[in-house]
Amino acid sequence: MRQHRAALIIAAGALAPALLLTTPAFAAGAAGATTAAPAATVTTTTTVTTTTTTTTTTDIPVDEMSEDDLRIAVLRILADARSGKAVVREANRALDAGTADALRAFLKTGLRLAQAEDDRVAVVRILGAKTSGKAVVREATKALETDTPEALRAFLETGFRLAQAEDDRVAVARILADPTISSALRKAAEKAIEGTPEELRYFLETGRYEVDA
Repeated sequence: MRQHRAALIIAAGALAPALLLTTPAFAAGAAGATTAAPAATVTTTTTVTTTTTTTTTTDIPVDEMSEDDLRIAVLRILADARSGKAVVREANRALDAGTADALRAFLKTGLRLAQAEDDRVAVVRILGAKTSGKAVVREATKALETDTPEALRAFLETGFRLAQAEDDRVAVARILADPTISSALRKAAEKAIEGTPEELRYFLETGRYEVDA
């Protein structure tokens, strides 16, 4: 059974071109959950593994899909390296059950709930990271307290990025408050603090050191 399933997983993409699974990346992918350092001269980072959401995009409603189409859709989710542990577990259970009803139930409700379980683990990891700043902790806590699949996913896809930017902006402001920094560093910091979340992060992780190199 396992060998047969492995062969089906490999072939799934070619067998059902109409069943396209998309996995919108979380803003930072396997995000580096990095935060503002307490001192202007130190910036630390930590890597937090996060999951992505997996959805089925097809012209055929799940309720109208054939058993073969349902199985291929679940196999493609299972084959996606970005699927989290809970998603993989529930996909395997649906396949092991071997009925159209089980496959359909997974695609209609089980996938969403399993994704939420994986997302919850990712948010807890971010919350527990020693370098997570005040804004990140605040927004992660809100997502966990709300504890709906939508709230958890919203934090991972957008809230985390924006909260990180808030913490990063505080870190850059601390650098600007230091009267001893060079004029070049001050100019770069002033540009970064008005920039995007990505520009703030780049400045703290790399740009500031390039200026003073």
